[in-house]
Amino acid sequence: MHNPYSISPSNRKIDPSRRSGTRPDGTPADNDRVEIGPTPMAFELWRQQGLAMPDLTAIREYRLQRLRQQLRERDIAGLLMWDPLNIRYATDTTNMQLWISHNPCRACFVPAEGPVILWDFHGCEILSRHLPLVDEVRGSHAFFYFEGGDRCDEFAGNFAAEIDELLRRHGGGNRRLAVDRMELPGIRACQQLGIELLSGGEVCEHARKIKSAEEIKAMRCAIASCEAGMAQMEQALQPGMTENDLWAVLHAENIRHGGEWIETRLLASGPRTNPWFQECGPRLIQHGDIVAFDTDLIGVYGICVDISRSWLCGDGQPSAEQRELYRVALDHISENAAILRPGMSFREMTLQAKRLPERYRARQYGVMYHGVGLCDEYPSIRYLEALENHGYDGVLEPGMCLCVEAYVGAVGGREGVKLEEQVLITESGCEVLSQYPFDERLMA
Repeated sequence: MHNPYSISPSNRKIDPSRRSGTRPDGTPADNDRVEIGPTPMAFELWRQQGLAMPDLTAIREYRLQRLRQQLRERDIAGLLMWDPLNIRYATDTTNMQLWISHNPCRACFVPAEGPVILWDFHGCEILSRHLPLVDEVRGSHAFFYFEGGDRCDEFAGNFAAEIDELLRRHGGGNRRLAVDRMELPGIRACQQLGIELLSGGEVCEHARKIKSAEEIKAMRCAIASCEAGMAQMEQALQPGMTENDLWAVLHAENIRHGGEWIETRLLASGPRTNPWFQECGPRLIQHGDIVAFDTDLIGVYGICVDISRSWLCGDGQPSAEQRELYRVALDHISENAAILRPGMSFREMTLQAKRLPERYRARQYGVMYHGVGLCDEYPSIRYLEALENHGYDGVLEPGMCLCVEAYVGAVGGREGVKLEEQVLITESGCEVLSQYPFDERLMA
């Protein structure tokens, strides 16, 4: 059977004609370019599938304006970001993203009006030379204990003085600063200077929740590349291989396409699929096992692709129990995607969504829906059982992207099934963006 996600071996080689000039999306095509991004392998796949390339300049400008719009609406002078994904959203710069996430050496200041300032890791100015949105790059101020030791307060004070000067110059007397996250010495130093700190997480999440048409193009490309990796996984799956070996296929394909990392190791087989959240390990996958996984993948253009599938290993037929688990999970995500429409409140989503049968509720997934963009994003929509203690309200809007989740496994059951789709809220309803087929044997 023809695999729509396959790429011939010759397409894995770098085409010499692509070593110079520009690619269809306008990015440099030479191998010495500074920015990370899609590879010739990815571009060829997208060409074969007829996907339109995103305009990166338009995406970058849209995102910066979204942040500034949020600041103006909240009467906030500026936004200070330490979260590497928020910095990515504001500037499209990257630098050792996973390391920076737990070693806060980079920061970015976006005023409601004025220049964008990036504090980068030492010696890394080259990484943002190609991006016109960054007006100035400064040396980083690291005041977490590993870097600052007993001088953290001193270093934080130096940084706060720079922020104070920027607010005085560009804030028009406004001393309100949104901060997404910052080490405690930095918080104290800013407050001592009379800076009013507000939630930068709220600002960023509400900016990021509405995707532009160009961002949706980027997401379609990212999904196609992720699903190409899933196809390689399914082709590789055979009894006797380890869970780790199977998971490594997705990692490899993501990198080959120009993707970035995978946030979890959520792949399990056989009895390790119940309960969910057991990450992959050295277990040998057996003939007849359910193999379930959640991609949780940060792919090309830094876009998160969050898709779950469950497959039957081997060439046999599923048991009645396996078919039942799969049927319930597939019905759950299909019907819960079908109800989505703009103007629907988060509370309505919970109340109108299909509930799992009683025997599966004890182990149902933590959320029914969640937003997705550069990672899992706002909102998080709970099941009815968690609505009172953990839910919050809001409204679906066109341009929001969500993941529709289901985990189905009974307490005392041998296995479980995980399924998930990535969708777009349109002007009239919902479009399912993920296209990877479901396991026909489990659907029979």
